[in-house]
Amino acid sequence: MTETHSGGQAAVAALRDEGVSHVFGLIGSATMEMFDALYDAEEVHFVGVHDERTGTHMADGFARASGRAGVILAGQNGPGATNLVTGLAQAKAAYSPVVSIAGSLASGHVYRDAFQEVDQQALFTSITKKTWTVPSADRVAEIMREAFRVAESPRKGPVQVNLPRDVLAAQTPMTAARMPERYRNRSVPAGDPALIADAAALLLGAERPVIVTGGGTKDTEGHDAVLALADTLGCPVATSPGHGDAIPASHPRNAGQMGPRGNPVASRLVREADVILALGTRLGFNSTFYTHDNLNPEAKIIHVEIEPTAIGRFFDIELGIWGDAPTVARQLRDACEGRAARAEADRWMSEFQTERATFLAERDAAAVETSPLQPSGLFKALRSAIPADAAITMDAGTMCLQATDALVYEHPKSLFTPLDFGLVGFSFAAGLGVKLAMPERPVISLMGDGGFGMTLSELSTAVDHGINTVTVVMNNQCWGAEKAYQRDFFDGRYIGADVSSPPFDKIAELYGGAGFRAGTTAEVGEALEAALACGKPAVIDVAVDPDALYSFRRDSFKHRGG
Repeated sequence: MTETHSGGQAAVAALRDEGVSHVFGLIGSATMEMFDALYDAEEVHFVGVHDERTGTHMADGFARASGRAGVILAGQNGPGATNLVTGLAQAKAAYSPVVSIAGSLASGHVYRDAFQEVDQQALFTSITKKTWTVPSADRVAEIMREAFRVAESPRKGPVQVNLPRDVLAAQTPMTAARMPERYRNRSVPAGDPALIADAAALLLGAERPVIVTGGGTKDTEGHDAVLALADTLGCPVATSPGHGDAIPASHPRNAGQMGPRGNPVASRLVREADVILALGTRLGFNSTFYTHDNLNPEAKIIHVEIEPTAIGRFFDIELGIWGDAPTVARQLRDACEGRAARAEADRWMSEFQTERATFLAERDAAAVETSPLQPSGLFKALRSAIPADAAITMDAGTMCLQATDALVYEHPKSLFTPLDFGLVGFSFAAGLGVKLAMPERPVISLMGDGGFGMTLSELSTAVDHGINTVTVVMNNQCWGAEKAYQRDFFDGRYIGADVSSPPFDKIAELYGGAGFRAGTTAEVGEALEAALACGKPAVIDVAVDPDALYSFRRDSFKHRGG
């Protein structure tokens, strides 16, 4: 007699086959068979969350930090599923491999205006790489395997699996476990040798070469290959915004993040370079605003991307190479090895290093350390206090945008941001996922008071599961970016810009965590040291000057003459 199990048990068996260690989720009646199967899956740790959106951010952070798919399970169809939307849209913008699973309406109730009915197939199609609604219990394992395969294939991204109630309840024959290596591609493309030779010739002939790298180096931890190439060429390396951890901050060739969200030194390099090697970066919005204001229009661009449709998408290129960033970097290094000394290129590098050292020294000297606390003083204090091996998560908003290039990222996978989607309310929850993926590293999450107010219920999740991150709430009592725009372009006609918040340190204590307050740069350092040592999830409420506002997107309001 053939042994059977339910569709819910088949789904959990598929998670086991994939080696899933954590599932984030919120229990609901639509997926009870799956939750019941998770009860017996001792190797899969279930992290119960308070909202499906924040649970998706946790899965996103886990995925980015671990390099493996993060899993979110919405137990309820309808509202449980719709709560996933913001998190999945964020994951898609960041190319983060999230496998999202949601209960779905029983097949016989579809198109009858049933309780909690929504067309989940249509809902998720535009915000995922692919969405499936499983038609029968005997297809559960097959589609779960395909979901992981699609999510983890370059360019990575989120997927959605809808599991109807009747499919989860139905019995289906048990099948033997299949290990991912049996049905998953693990190879990466190398660059075409002829194009590698042409690119090497361009780079060796350049007087002002620069490498711009991003997620393709960061996500593969391929910094050694990129830096070996930079050493061979004798050129500086700039990183795209949000990927300042692609190469170690202390490396002498590191210029920091470039473009409108970056620093003036890295940005100047890219505006003046005669050859730009865009290595594992799209040269997209946050790097360029799609204009040549941040990119030399005369530069010859060599564009290396693992996603062929990204090559030359926004700017004309001299050469396009389809390939994995560190693999192509190694190929180019071999092709450029033994270069002759080039006086102009060496002078370009030397001038950059002098300018970079001056910029960093002036940044520290210019930091305002008076009270009320200014952003520059806060960031200087954090630079001194944050451990070198820390992972840092950011939110959107003006304070975090200023912090992106103001902190130090010494190790791969140290910076996690929502820059591509511009999402407020991401950082704290994402940090919980990052911590579970990298428990040996301290995790520090930066948020504004508005964003933290959206997500503070997950303090309970952090306490219940012992996820000891430190959240620094930069409390300026307003929606800073929008208030800056109202000040600068709408004559200070403020509406909806101010935020009233409780003392977040006390809130953390009420949840069972640890709370700290800081109002000076010295207090920031002391509080961070204590928070990291307290052995609990910790929140530091930092009072920041509400008038220290900055308009990041001035280009958006050119029509107003500001």
